[in-house]
Amino acid sequence: MTSNQDLSKWVMEVAALTHPESIHWCSGSEEENSALKKLMLSTGDLLKLNEETHPNCFLHRSDPKDVARVEHLTFVCSELEDDAGPNNNWMSPDDGHAKIDPLFAGSMKGRVMYVIPYLMGPYGSPFSRAGVEITDSPYVVVNMRIMARIGERALHHIEDCKSFVKGLHSLGDLSPDRRCIMHFPEELLIKSIGSGYGGNALLGKKCHALRIASSQARTEGWLAEHMLILGLESPAGEITYVAAAFPSACGKTNLAMLVPPEGYESWKVWTVGDDIAWMHLGSDGRLWAINPEAGFFGVAPGTSLKTNPNCMNTLGRNAIYTNVAVTEDMQPWWEGIDGEKPANLIDWQARKHDPEITGKAAHPNSRFTVSANQCPSFSPEGDAASGVPISAIIFGGRRASVSPLVFEAMDWEHGVFAGASMASETTAAASGQIGQVRRDPMAMKPFCGYNFADYWAHWLSFSEKSNKLPKVFHVNWFRKNEDGEFLWPGFGENMRVLEWIVNRCEGSVEADEIPIGYVPKPDSLNLAGLDIGPATMQSLLGITPSVWVNEINEIEEYFNTFGEKVPDVLYAQIKRVRQAVSAEI
Repeated sequence: MTSNQDLSKWVMEVAALTHPESIHWCSGSEEENSALKKLMLSTGDLLKLNEETHPNCFLHRSDPKDVARVEHLTFVCSELEDDAGPNNNWMSPDDGHAKIDPLFAGSMKGRVMYVIPYLMGPYGSPFSRAGVEITDSPYVVVNMRIMARIGERALHHIEDCKSFVKGLHSLGDLSPDRRCIMHFPEELLIKSIGSGYGGNALLGKKCHALRIASSQARTEGWLAEHMLILGLESPAGEITYVAAAFPSACGKTNLAMLVPPEGYESWKVWTVGDDIAWMHLGSDGRLWAINPEAGFFGVAPGTSLKTNPNCMNTLGRNAIYTNVAVTEDMQPWWEGIDGEKPANLIDWQARKHDPEITGKAAHPNSRFTVSANQCPSFSPEGDAASGVPISAIIFGGRRASVSPLVFEAMDWEHGVFAGASMASETTAAASGQIGQVRRDPMAMKPFCGYNFADYWAHWLSFSEKSNKLPKVFHVNWFRKNEDGEFLWPGFGENMRVLEWIVNRCEGSVEADEIPIGYVPKPDSLNLAGLDIGPATMQSLLGITPSVWVNEINEIEEYFNTFGEKVPDVLYAQIKRVRQAVSAEI
């Protein structure tokens, strides 16, 4: 099936280990896709949704014990433990193979072994990287067809470039006791067993596009980041592209598909990607980014016409839903969707919904998979082989009182410090403890495939290679007053902050300097139509020095957990900010 001898040999080795009934090389064709969906409809692995309201849409219900990523069962198997760092669970490659390989023995007996050649990134792009996932799950195949570029063209790429990431996946018996996900960065290899959940089973996504790719990027001199990419087109027709990283529950997908609010009708927001950015230095010294994915794998609960109209308009057709509820007439439903809660809901476990007995109708981590090019705001440059030039990098978090609405870093080193020290307060839904601060550098805590200290050093190294790097900003949509009320309206109104960021990139507005960076002058943020007075803006853009002394101390304690490898530049930033905020007490 292929002229790549390494690939042929590997496929035969996997078959000898897993004992499949047959082997199917995936073409990515519509005929193949339809046949697999028909197969899953016959087995009950898929249910057809209402064809009139949601044409060509399907529901999948996973095992109740298999509904999310399993960070504690996810390992980086580098040769040296120090290369993995304290931010990862480490196992030696020999021990990793010895642990997981016996679990694959005979795991595909009676099943079809699917071989999926895929490409992460646009066809013809020098930034794209190839992979092959072997799986026994037809659900994985139909979702990988949405999330990546699969089939013959991807196979030709593999045969031309020779190098590719190998990913072996099997459902096994879905036992949590025999579930684990292993990454072998030096071998460009992923092994995952015991889970059908997307983040554990769609190996092109987080496993390849972030954990393995981040390690590749360090070696090859680029960045693989957990970032959205969007274009902001001004009334003059000029487009500024930004990349942004946010931890969970901070509005990342909503920002990626933002609809300009009233007063910004002459602006356009273009979605390049909602989750992952691969960034390379171009010959012009700028960072250029591609979205390696071809689809969206998003969280359903909370998505509505109010929060994300572009996303809702994307989901009406050709989508696969996982673990959402359904109405009597087989329409997908979840908490936070528009309209009144319908009667006689069937929940994500196929039970009649009774909130007092069964809890949420849709699982809190229920998902949708849908092609990116269906999104009304999908950028004409979304598949550009060259990528798009990034003018600004935005970090963000959920902080009730610490961080201002927006600030600009003073330089690249300060920007890396802002990203490395990122933190967010957890919600009750996320952890059961409201307000607990979790450090999540660059929103990469679960996804960086090597030691964070080395990762920060890699980021810092770009200032030695170029003087045309993006400006770096930090935003916080979640500042609250003493009564616990949000000070900023958020959602589409975040466009006002993005406009200020664009203006700063263009050098068309000035800013005030505070100890932690540059913030908007009182008259440089467009507040027309908002009921926000000067006092509120002062609260939104100001800091409390004593609070920041404590914040800096906590950042230092966090950095210390990574030992002597932490770059001195980051400790110099701690010293500078500590002195600046202490002087204002």
